[in-house]
Amino acid sequence: MKNYLGVDIGSISTKGVVIDENSNIIAQEYLWTEGRPVDAVKRVIESLHRQLPRGAKVAAAGATGSARKLIGVVLNAQVVKNEITAHAIGTMTRIPGVRTIFEIGGQDSKIIILENGVVTDYAMNTICAAGTGSFLMTQANRLGLAIEELGELAVKSNSPARIAARCTVFAESDMVHKAQIGHTIVDIVAGVCHSVVNNYLNNVGKGKRIAAPVVFQGGVSKNIGVVRAFEHITGHKVCVDEYGHLMGCLGAAVLAKNSGKERDFDFDIKDVAFETKGRECKKCANGCEIIYVYKSGGILDCWGNRCERGVVV
Repeated sequence: MKNYLGVDIGSISTKGVVIDENSNIIAQEYLWTEGRPVDAVKRVIESLHRQLPRGAKVAAAGATGSARKLIGVVLNAQVVKNEITAHAIGTMTRIPGVRTIFEIGGQDSKIIILENGVVTDYAMNTICAAGTGSFLMTQANRLGLAIEELGELAVKSNSPARIAARCTVFAESDMVHKAQIGHTIVDIVAGVCHSVVNNYLNNVGKGKRIAAPVVFQGGVSKNIGVVRAFEHITGHKVCVDEYGHLMGCLGAAVLAKNSGKERDFDFDIKDVAFETKGRECKKCANGCEIIYVYKSGGILDCWGNRCERGVVV
């Protein structure tokens, strides 16, 4: 059987899957990007390769995420797609009738509205990290808790405290105030989870019609406290798929499978030296910042130019 690779490269985490011809996930990896996207992808590819049966081949590759163009070049991927498309395709592969997708990641969040399998509306929040995974991690550290404990504590609360989550600084001062006037840690944690949902719906989901089935994905979907808060506030049952944190790379793999462009993927990428450099082009008044990708010392690709003068042949 033919297999297909999908990689989702984000600011916080890097995810990868290999699927078979029936879009079943046969290998998966999730790790921290740590500010080094190329190194993170190499580690993902190495892990996926180890999980595959001896002699298994990958016929096509797809890339998505914030660094998708860079990683698409590194992987020599047949498909490079934006996160909205990739997440929609991945989610529909697992849950065909989905109509609303909530996604909250490490530093950004998005909502996708679908009708009859077609994306009809979407919105993203990439300006401020308040209400995202990094926000929750900050609050957990402040409370002396492991991030995994937040959800477990939140579901025990019968009276969540009201926490302002539009800004991380305001949230922290509000949490201190709530503790000082006698709110329990359980109610404060539940309040943080509710504030994440309210912040998301009032900003990312503002003006959007939320219709069932509703799917929640991204790293924050693993927090049961936030899941329950979504259900309480929206009035809808919220589905969290076991592969919810991999929907972007699953979608990229499915798109690669459907592209009709096939060539054997080279897993030896882990042994190849890649380097990226940014330079300002001074050939015209635009002053474009051009990103160059080098493979073993030679230019592999570049982008960022707004006119033909910046093209490197």
